[in-house]
Amino acid sequence: MPQIPEKIHELTVGQLSARSGAAVSALHFYESKGLISSRRTAGNQRRYQRDALRRVAFVRAAQRVGIPLATIREALAELPEERTPTREDWARLSEAWRSELDERIGQLTRLRDHLTDCISCGCLSLQTCVLSNPDDAFGERQSGSRLMVDRRGRRREREEGPGGGR
Repeated sequence: MPQIPEKIHELTVGQLSARSGAAVSALHFYESKGLISSRRTAGNQRRYQRDALRRVAFVRAAQRVGIPLATIREALAELPEERTPTREDWARLSEAWRSELDERIGQLTRLRDHLTDCISCGCLSLQTCVLSNPDDAFGERQSGSRLMVDRRGRRREREEGPGGGR
């Protein structure tokens, strides 16, 4: 890994990529989402402050445990003067994310425990699926496989148009 002398206070996107382990395209994406920022040189090249290394590490650690980028951006925006997250910041924010992670762990545990049942169900009628339709709750309203998952991972019934499709 290339070492960057302490006297250099700004990094190129290549240097930030090499030091952080994030692809250049990921860094551009993070910047487009407001997770990191850069300034442009007269030649229109990006330059990042050294603290971008810690911000990228923060983003990647949060992503590894499944925190959505929008939530990460909100957390970073809470920091005074958009400063680099500290160990104390991470402890406070990760505590706030704990219940969300516990819920996801519970969902994955249920999926694992009922995976064999789910595969044998086939989800064609949803009458016996303990994952998508516990106790056939949807069977009282309509028949068939008409469940969709929204962006937040919650199940919702598909709204059917006159042709029976989307």
